[in-house]
Amino acid sequence: MKLTFTPVLVILLVLSFSISSSFASRIPKRVSDTTTVNPPKNDSVKKENQDLTMPWSNKNALGVNLSEVAFVNWNAGGNNSVSALFYGNFERKFKKRLLLWKTSASIRYGLNAQEGRKLRKTDDEISLNSTYGYRRDSTSNFRYSAKFNFKTQFANGYKYPQRDKSISSFMAPGYAFLGVGAEYSAPNEDLTVYLSPLTDKSTFVLDQRLANEGMFGVTPAVRDSIGNIVAKGENVRTEFGVLLTSNFSKEVFTNVNLDNQISFYTDYLNKFGNIDVDWELKLNLVVNEFVKANIGSHLIYDDDVKFKEDTNDDGALETLGPKIQFKQLLGVGLMYEF
Repeated sequence: MKLTFTPVLVILLVLSFSISSSFASRIPKRVSDTTTVNPPKNDSVKKENQDLTMPWSNKNALGVNLSEVAFVNWNAGGNNSVSALFYGNFERKFKKRLLLWKTSASIRYGLNAQEGRKLRKTDDEISLNSTYGYRRDSTSNFRYSAKFNFKTQFANGYKYPQRDKSISSFMAPGYAFLGVGAEYSAPNEDLTVYLSPLTDKSTFVLDQRLANEGMFGVTPAVRDSIGNIVAKGENVRTEFGVLLTSNFSKEVFTNVNLDNQISFYTDYLNKFGNIDVDWELKLNLVVNEFVKANIGSHLIYDDDVKFKEDTNDDGALETLGPKIQFKQLLGVGLMYEF
């Protein structure tokens, strides 16, 4: 399997979070002078409280989920197999007075090795989210917000066992959302709801072969009567519509955390009312400080994503219509938080 990695992007993400952490850690702290007899003035107290307030906070997690099955003279039969899923989650939050800037990034990459067949990819994701919000007063649960979201993958994707031509790759597709709107945040921040009536969605297909085929909604190549390409397919498609997202996270039982994220998007000009859905549900179970278990599902529907399948067993993949995409995850492994 040919893998197309993008180490430059990963390095840039890591550097950006490192810079944020370095900046936050260098904010000076002031210690009050307990030997002073006279009480400090109100102005000095306020200044000291501001200095002691840490506007930056961060969360980092690196982990791996492993599964392995091995057989020796096993009468019931079976193939030896090993699976590994590597992931990282990073978050930076700046909160001061009426401002809130929250940025998070996640990476995932999974592989499966099974006796008698070649290495296969099981999971692949690069995701970056950033939200900047401002509220009018300290008691309001609503913020004027601007939100940016970017998503793509590391390596080529294939319709296994076919490996001759990839059906996806890095930045094919790549999705970028940029919009402004309002966000509601519950006082305990278990629930957030964001509505943007002005959202730009850009779909990137930088693999020219896939762009020529019109994959992921871009305009396909123009061909003459014998199939020769007269004009190449477009690499970028831009839409303008409304985006609604919701995020709910809570410890529902002791050491059991629920995380539910869902988003809806529809374009004003192209089939308004035809909604793209992205719904991810996770249950994270804490065994101890380092051992974690997780159960999750991910459902996607995008009318612009056409699927390929060999319907007549001729070895060639035919392009079909859109379908519901569904992924289910169950993993136990090690996770280090810092």
